[in-house]
Amino acid sequence: MLKENIKSLRKSKGLSQEELAIKLNVVRQTISKWEQGLSVPDAEMLIKISEVFDTPVSTFYPYWVNYWNFLNKKEKLKYLKKTFRVSNIFLLCKI
Repeated sequence: MLKENIKSLRKSKGLSQEELAIKLNVVRQTISKWEQGLSVPDAEMLIKISEVFDTPVSTFYPYWVNYWNFLNKKEKLKYLKKTFRVSNIFLLCKI
């Protein structure tokens, strides 16, 4: 599950909830809620989490499938536009 993935990745990197929160620009309580399964990060935040942990987004694949299926068509298009823009910027930075 997502909550276990976030907690185990955080601990494997030797980060406290506070340290991870600072890296993600959220409050510590947000990390705590994710790890308890009381809330979940959105798709954009999952990208940031995967970057902080230097792990592929596919680590969170089961969550992504559920998240994607939950979105309506308008939200999916908005997400794809944002992701495409972020991907292009990332590719330009790599060149």
